[in-house]
Amino acid sequence: MSCKIDYQAPADLLADRVILVTGAGDGIGRAAALAYARHGATVILLGRTIAKLETVYDEIEAAGGPQPAIFPLNFEGATLKDFHDMAETLDREFGRLDGLLHNAGLLGRITPFEQYNPELWDQVMQVNFNGPVWMTQALLPLLKAANDASVIFTSSSVGRRGRAFWGAYAVSKFATEGFMEVLADELDNLTTIRVNSLNPGATRTQMRKTAYPGEDPDKLRNPEEIMPTYLWLMGPDSRGHTGERFDAQPEGA
Repeated sequence: MSCKIDYQAPADLLADRVILVTGAGDGIGRAAALAYARHGATVILLGRTIAKLETVYDEIEAAGGPQPAIFPLNFEGATLKDFHDMAETLDREFGRLDGLLHNAGLLGRITPFEQYNPELWDQVMQVNFNGPVWMTQALLPLLKAANDASVIFTSSSVGRRGRAFWGAYAVSKFATEGFMEVLADELDNLTTIRVNSLNPGATRTQMRKTAYPGEDPDKLRNPEEIMPTYLWLMGPDSRGHTGERFDAQPEGA
């Protein structure tokens, strides 16, 4: 589990690359979309709230980045057909996919398992695990069409060591880690696709505020401050790394 917090990304790190970011409307997803565009990528903004995606779209254009694309999708109700329809659309528009950041996530509730609502459990697993899995399957042909593709799954410290009361969120992240390793092992030596997981750590986001309402947000890094590792993993400097777990902040953060 290494951290690339000091990585200095070249200005053209992601030039001519097509990268899809889920949960791109705010928080870490927004910061990643802006960072990728700033380094030359054509970013596909995926999320459930069109107004938020449009705001990020406008920010990218105002900063002079390549024209992004918007793809509205809500993992909660997404079907296999939705994922395959999306893949067909992206194939027509771009012909390949150089990067995929799975950032969208749902916290659920911090509560004893004995009291956990089964419907909420299924909802969290759908958004955090099942949706990303089947989306990845649908997008694999596009990732294989790229010369140097990177897939990043968002993890969590509670997905690497279980913690009381974190319920479906923790379990979904454990599952994500396992799937990342399976997929990386399958694709290694057969494709140029690398697959890794990234734990953002304690970051000033709405999800963090919900999980830790009494915490002082001023003591946390903001999403923009943790982008070096996101850039390193998405760019060519991380070639040769697959099936690994990374942290976006120093250990203990």
